[in-house]
Amino acid sequence: MTVVQQSTAQTQPGGGSTGSDGPTGGPDGPVGSSDGASPEARPEARLSDEKWIAKVVDTRIRSLQSSYLDDRSGAVAALARIRRGAGRAAGTVPDLWGVIGAEGLYERPWREADAVRAENAVHLAVTLWALHQQGHHDGNMHVSGGPGLGGAVRRLMPDGEIQDRIRKRFVRAATASSIDTLAVRLRELVLLMRGEDIALDYGRLAGQLYIWQRPGGRAEVHRLWGRSFHAYRKPEREEQPGQDQ
Repeated sequence: MTVVQQSTAQTQPGGGSTGSDGPTGGPDGPVGSSDGASPEARPEARLSDEKWIAKVVDTRIRSLQSSYLDDRSGAVAALARIRRGAGRAAGTVPDLWGVIGAEGLYERPWREADAVRAENAVHLAVTLWALHQQGHHDGNMHVSGGPGLGGAVRRLMPDGEIQDRIRKRFVRAATASSIDTLAVRLRELVLLMRGEDIALDYGRLAGQLYIWQRPGGRAEVHRLWGRSFHAYRKPEREEQPGQDQ
């Protein structure tokens, strides 16, 4: 006797279907992995989009950063190329294809709109890090588990006191109306951090940049940045990068 198991997938307009992990098809996609394994069978499917993006960026930057600090010529040249991509739209600089690590995104499928947001987030985070790391040959400017953006901005302020000049730059970044404007304003903050040897968790930032681009996502990111800013406390002793969460 043959038993037919009823599918739990729900048909979506345009022919796609969803299960517990969200859309897997539709008129515009998906793009990405097509290895035949179900989404549930792939470990990366258990991560949210923003955490997957954070993982991709963290993996790529740590590899480049380690080689750069070892003064390997390939990494030094790669950072110079990446810096030249700062301020340019993601994917529009052929010289950066295969350099910033965006290919790591596609170990999982994406709908077209989400793929664009993910590529923007990776491109912006990695190019900002390359600017931040420039000239620092003995310290990591990306620290996994290190300061969030708000906490790093507070570290720019002498003695942990609120300094209005820097606070206004942070507010300007938070109120940017487009990803291009946000990129410019984040660059201003990153250059200040570079001058003060203040590290940042660029994986976390990349995930937040992805959320920022989603409908309704800006308010969520504003809360995260604001909480990181307000929660900062001046350490009683000098801490190693990565201890401030």
